Amino acid sequence: MVRKRRNKIFLYAIIVLYAFAFSLSCEQQADWIMFRNNQGQGNTPNNLTPPLAVRWKIQIQANEERATSFNSPLLKDDTIYFGAVDGNFYAFDLATGYMRWIFKTNGEINSTPYVDDEAVYFGSNDGKVYAVALEDGKQEWSFDAGSKVLSTVTRYEDYIVFCSEGGSSFFLNAEGILQFSMPNPVWTYYSFQVDDDVMYFAPGPIESPHSFGAFDIKNRIHLWVIENESHDPMWFSFPAVSDDKLYYAICTYGFYELTYNYYALDRLTGQPVWEIIKKSVLEKNTELYAFDVFYRNIELLDYMAPAVWNNLVIYTSGDTLVRAFHADTGETAWQTKLQQPTSSAPLVAGDRVYFGILGDEQGSSPRLICLSAANGSVMWEMETQGAILSAPISAGKWLVFGTDAYYFYVLEEVF
Repeated sequence: MVRKRRNKIFLYAIIVLYAFAFSLSCEQQADWIMFRNNQGQGNTPNNLTPPLAVRWKIQIQANEERATSFNSPLLKDDTIYFGAVDGNFYAFDLATGYMRWIFKTNGEINSTPYVDDEAVYFGSNDGKVYAVALEDGKQEWSFDAGSKVLSTVTRYEDYIVFCSEGGSSFFLNAEGILQFSMPNPVWTYYSFQVDDDVMYFAPGPIESPHSFGAFDIKNRIHLWVIENESHDPMWFSFPAVSDDKLYYAICTYGFYELTYNYYALDRLTGQPVWEIIKKSVLEKNTELYAFDVFYRNIELLDYMAPAVWNNLVIYTSGDTLVRAFHADTGETAWQTKLQQPTSSAPLVAGDRVYFGILGDEQGSSPRLICLSAANGSVMWEMETQGAILSAPISAGKWLVFGTDAYYFYVLEEVF
């Protein structure tokens, strides 16, 4: 009797330990359901420790020309969702690479999607925004925007929000019915986020067609506006929100160098907290002119987007220098010099920074780079087939990204 009781206790302990371990793994597995994750900060608390190995990869299409966009995927309930330049929107099983469904549009997909419990929402170059059921990939509705949708797409409360190319910013309800819109006469590759009832960055008012700012969605008024008539209209990065500040960057170009302006604004007033101006750092052996660097990246909706980690704001800006600034003051915390220009925005997973760099004509392959977020030291790197475009995403032990050679990768921790 005693032995049976001990066996039952032992079995019960094993079950409890297994349940506890399973709960920890579930806690580590986090969904990534919006562009740049929570408040656009480009980070996740889940530690992702290299070395990483390829779990699976797939080439979406064979094409001699390099892709100019492969914007970040989303991940929900062990399924990866992303659109591609072949006009298809895909749903893959995270662990196996099994294609759960595919939805075809009539144009390239450059927008970034949003996913909720029922559907995934995304735009296409065919001028439509689609809502597609997560379960089976069937269309629930579509909305004709009148021109290409090359923007971030997001959901805020009852609104689906997106922008069309040189057309309007649209606010639809969950059934795809237009609620209201405002002119978007200039912006093409439009990146914005919505946080605490405010859209950052919204197109400016009609009387200021080249401006952008903070738009109160509930009251439908601009809280503040930034005029930028002297700048190219595709110059601003996706913004990150942290506490009372808004972080973003702009890029202006000459033929041989780029000028980077890194900003922290008071999110309530739009007033600058700090501004740092830097010149690009490009090695001669890269055979890249600054003009080419700028135009190579503008179709990426997270080009120059910051990653916020602890009290640091980290940028990969398309040149050979990774820069980290103190979030409160803008002072340089660290910077890391690389042999090749960066090809993607950064992701911070735990206390590590992941991003891509280009290859060169001398035989150096594109690579995935991992730095310490604390001091910028190089911790690990891996060759990739093609250069990573938008920032990788991370959930649990996984790292997910696409390349300009049309490859889609899922990596996992080795140990």
